[in-house]
Amino acid sequence: MAVHSLRTQLPRFLLGKHQLIATVVFAAFISLAFLILSIPFSHNAWFSLDRGEAFLFTLVFLLISLAIVIVSKMLMHAAHKADNFTFLHYILWNIAEIVLISLLYTFFTKEGDKLGIISLEQSDFLMVFIGALGYTALSLGVPYIVAAQYFLLEEKDNTIRLMKYGEVVSDAPIAPSGEQRITLFDNSGALKFDISPDNLFFIESDDNYIQVWYTDSSAEMRKYMLRCRLKTVEESFAGSDLVRCHRKYIINIRKVRVLSSGKDGYSIELESDATPLIPVSKTYEQAVLARFNSR
Repeated sequence: MAVHSLRTQLPRFLLGKHQLIATVVFAAFISLAFLILSIPFSHNAWFSLDRGEAFLFTLVFLLISLAIVIVSKMLMHAAHKADNFTFLHYILWNIAEIVLISLLYTFFTKEGDKLGIISLEQSDFLMVFIGALGYTALSLGVPYIVAAQYFLLEEKDNTIRLMKYGEVVSDAPIAPSGEQRITLFDNSGALKFDISPDNLFFIESDDNYIQVWYTDSSAEMRKYMLRCRLKTVEESFAGSDLVRCHRKYIINIRKVRVLSSGKDGYSIELESDATPLIPVSKTYEQAVLARFNSR
């Protein structure tokens, strides 16, 4: 991956609750299986599934390691709300996990050696740490990469499902070829929402869900929620009147009444008084200004 790609903002769906829980469960299962299978091939492996002190030592190490991973992922989920969390941050964060667990293994090895629980051919601190680093990198790094690739492919599939309305099989009358529609699908690929751009005001993110703010046939403001990611909508309607202005918001530029600047940055007032003031974050500020200047 090139340097400029590493500094690209990480897709937030990779750090959603569902994705992180699945990643932890998958990594824990693969790591345990890998470490157990690798014991016969390592002179510095002391894991034991038999009864006795070695088993208790193994259990405590595994539980602490799991706790480190869980706490790390919880902190990562909180950090993903920042606009500048990049692929580089994600990689370095996971490397830090691997190093910390390797240090924990080395500490347990030295303490176990002192207590007579562990007897190894080579108990030198540096050698144990280097060996642990290699095994941990494989047992955690590989599951992390596989999980990330799976979720990236899943997201790409969801994006493809957000197709043009004319390509959707429907029992509704076929709209005129020149009429534009905003069509939204849920994560299972089912068409859930279809609206004219003239009635759509903005879309708000709520973790793995979105809320669509729109006016109905009687001009009353409504909200519709469906399971879909804001990033998916952004990518699917790139170049349209839907513009990303914040990590939580996509606005319909047709419905903007005022774009104002304040001490906390820019904010957007929409044409309906029933809608809240929409903030413009620094990350999207230049793109939003460029769209307004091009109108």
